[in-house]
Amino acid sequence: MSLAPDPLRVRLSAFFFLVAMPLGMWIVPMGNIMAAYGRENLLPWMLAASAMTTFISPLVVGAMADQRVTPTVLMGWMCVATAGVLVGLCRVIETGGGTVAILSWAVVLALVSSPIWSLSTTIVLSHLEQPGRQFGPVRAWATVGWMAGGWMVSWVLHSDASVISGYAAAGFWLVAAVWSWTLPRTRPPDQVERRSWREVMGLDAVRLLGDRNHRMVFITAALYTIPLAAFYPYCVMHLRALGVPGQAAVLSLGQITEILTMLGLARLMVRFRLKWVFLSGIGFGLLRYVVFAVGGAGWVVVGILVHGLAYTLFFITTQIYLEERIERRWRGRAQALLTMLTSGVGNTSGYLLSGLWFAHCSQPGAGEADWRLFWGGLAVVVAVVLVQFAWLYKGQTSSAESSAG
Repeated sequence: MSLAPDPLRVRLSAFFFLVAMPLGMWIVPMGNIMAAYGRENLLPWMLAASAMTTFISPLVVGAMADQRVTPTVLMGWMCVATAGVLVGLCRVIETGGGTVAILSWAVVLALVSSPIWSLSTTIVLSHLEQPGRQFGPVRAWATVGWMAGGWMVSWVLHSDASVISGYAAAGFWLVAAVWSWTLPRTRPPDQVERRSWREVMGLDAVRLLGDRNHRMVFITAALYTIPLAAFYPYCVMHLRALGVPGQAAVLSLGQITEILTMLGLARLMVRFRLKWVFLSGIGFGLLRYVVFAVGGAGWVVVGILVHGLAYTLFFITTQIYLEERIERRWRGRAQALLTMLTSGVGNTSGYLLSGLWFAHCSQPGAGEADWRLFWGGLAVVVAVVLVQFAWLYKGQTSSAESSAG
């Protein structure tokens, strides 16, 4: 079987780059931005309110991409909407808007932006003939884009704690929209005339949980996301507390190991059972928080470097798993269900619980956190997730496929 043409893979790589760059420009410095405008108390609620919208938005968009609307066209308009709403959110933060106004804009931003990642993954995978072999190197460019976003914020815009980073991100969302419209169009794989309300809403994707292995992968992804939700909003605050300059750029160091891991992921998936690849990802997530708990700027940087292994070996492997194990007509909804469970269930729970945990770990009146206790507690949660997956996930049972599961 021939590989996808190199020019097309270059375009897909650039597409991932352009989608990830504005995400990195806004998500990474968000904690510092809210603190700079005196609204850090809203951060966990803002993130949780945004995450709650992903309980339904990705499923609806995933169903549209599977059944009716050309995915690349839909993607472009989602990027345009995200740019406009992000400008509105930054404006209300900058002008001292009230709590309701900030949270409302954050919710609308999540409604239009939360489906983008799963939809972009579906678009790219639909153009790859050998996802297990080709997806890693293409997906690595999303990581490069995320890193570039952090560098842009810290070293070019000098806006680690300013809404300027959000305004700039909105501009790059428009570039991503135009680029998505230039990609080859693919027909929705499941063209139907009459659909039930459950199909319109994408809720029929829940039937994928009927398979034991699929169920464990989906559930573990949601559970693993809960402690991981604290990484970006609180690690950047930890770096700032330690006096480390250019926090957004420093945080992007984790993407170096992420890129290297993606480039070697195909070989790992051939050599080892998927179960061990999944477990290694969770294990590195545990190691990262243990290292954070040790304390000191050097140890925190080491933990950031471990991020690439923790993220790629579990979540990118999960995306490839869904592409290879799910029927084609369900793949858009499968990726959307993953987004709903991670960005919705996982992040909503993670943002709220980590916010409460951070408040518990902070010294009253001093504004300082017991970072060792904070990260150590999260490490315990990751350890529980690791044990339950090792115990309950069985993988492929047939001899013909045992090496893959």
